[in-house]
Amino acid sequence: MSGPKFSKIRGGLWGLALATLAACGMFPDDRVNPQPRPPGLDTSVAPTDPSPESEALTRYYTRLQSHLQAQDLLRTGGGGIDTPYSNADIARNFERIAFYNEYARGAGLRASSEGPDILRRWSAPVRMKVEFGATVPEGIREADTKIVGNYAARLSRITGHPISVSERSPNFHVIISTEDDRDQIVDRVKQLVPGIGTATEGIIRNPPRSIYCLVLTFISPDEPATYDRAIALIRAEQPALMRQSCIHEELAQGLGLGNDSATARPSIFNDDEEFALLTSHDEALLRLLYHPSLKPGMTLNQARPLIKRILDGQPGQI
Repeated sequence: MSGPKFSKIRGGLWGLALATLAACGMFPDDRVNPQPRPPGLDTSVAPTDPSPESEALTRYYTRLQSHLQAQDLLRTGGGGIDTPYSNADIARNFERIAFYNEYARGAGLRASSEGPDILRRWSAPVRMKVEFGATVPEGIREADTKIVGNYAARLSRITGHPISVSERSPNFHVIISTEDDRDQIVDRVKQLVPGIGTATEGIIRNPPRSIYCLVLTFISPDEPATYDRAIALIRAEQPALMRQSCIHEELAQGLGLGNDSATARPSIFNDDEEFALLTSHDEALLRLLYHPSLKPGMTLNQARPLIKRILDGQPGQI
């Protein structure tokens, strides 16, 4: 198994020291061997009052969400008459988002200067499992479990690929936790992926507050163009819309759309924070990613004429 790749990290600086909601990329860190998947997080510890550090994060993210919304960002409508796009836009944005990596391989969060990669996606059914750190309140657990379940069903309808929430042999772990669960989450990720690289572990153990969530994807040892495992990590201190936005973006990114594009609009695959939730444009990208004419392992030059043919044959439908 090769991995992990950072398929998405939300973070960075925006405005007056406010964190952005996008800075994505994909890179392999090192090699790890497949291991049996442990059953889940240990939630036997009774929740306690949040630490001052966790409370400070809650205040920070609450102010951030309010600030973004006051500027008409974090839109939830999915696009409209003010955000038109064409098939040419979809093709251009798909190339950038599906074939390029944001971060250099094995170099932490250093920006990539590499050219296009191959097309990667899942071949096996995607079975998501939602896990929570011990200190996450029950209200968040109930709300986010429902959001992930509904969103997984939506992603399956869009892509035509089997995607579900399942306790049986999960291969896409969605872990929602607070700062007070940090050690527990590091241990959990190392259980799921023994031998994870030091750069990746360091980011998970000591993430700056400007990183709200991320997703790690792992490549199958037998099929290097397909994913066979993913782990999404989401901060529970965020208010509801920001957490839902993280869920939408990380889970979609973990399916194979690993980059951002400044030209993508309306889209969550963009650094501008305009849209919080998956848009009609983003649905088109996901349909294209899992279109049967495109195969994992294709280069951009191999895929480009097929992308045009698919879009030309289905105007306004892809």
